[in-house]
Amino acid sequence: MSQTAVATENQAGRHQEVGHKSLLQSDDLYQYILETSVYPREPEPMKELREITANHPWNIMTTSADEGQFLNMLLKLINAKNTMEIGVYTGYSLLATALALPDDGKILAMDINKENYELGLPVIEKAGVAHKIEFKEGPALPVLDQMVADGKYDGTYDFIFVDADKDNYLNYHKRLIDLVKVGGVIGYDNTLWNGSVVAPPDAPLRKYVRYYRDFVLELNKALAADPRIEICQLPVGDGITLCRRLC
Repeated sequence: MSQTAVATENQAGRHQEVGHKSLLQSDDLYQYILETSVYPREPEPMKELREITANHPWNIMTTSADEGQFLNMLLKLINAKNTMEIGVYTGYSLLATALALPDDGKILAMDINKENYELGLPVIEKAGVAHKIEFKEGPALPVLDQMVADGKYDGTYDFIFVDADKDNYLNYHKRLIDLVKVGGVIGYDNTLWNGSVVAPPDAPLRKYVRYYRDFVLELNKALAADPRIEICQLPVGDGITLCRRLC
């Protein structure tokens, strides 16, 4: 095994032990950010849901606390009211969105696993924001296809967040670009994919990381070349790319 591969494996193991999703080289620095700026200002419902999710066997799928904070502020900055989320899991990012929207704000939330969503639903209900959410169980693509075909949903969404099956990200983008309004924002999560986008060929990647890496690379290339949007890729959480529709 090369020195690069060993270093990559050591870092992956170190971050896994801490139990966070960060691309920062220093775990101590990431903990500093969490303990100084994130956890002290984290709404109590989000803290409760984060702690519930931490006990779930698939907790690596959840949005990190710092990314949840980022999404919550972003939605307030753009005055979002009508939003969509593809990939919900237990609902941490969904709750961050719901708390940021006005009382008459709406979120169309889609996920193939309602059981995970129902794990976080009591917290969402207790937070008083469940009325903002319309949850649909099942694949998102057929729903999006119907919305695009209807025509009445074109340009109606202020913000759309995608944290789902990476092999369909480009398929989502082809449809979402019509549904988000001009000036609206689409956020694609995991676009740095555990740092694997720059990993050498002999890097000891987990099977699921290696499998989806090419799809993430393809997405990043396509977004960078799409003249309909302007983009900003940020190393928050596992990487998030914001796409603002231009036309």
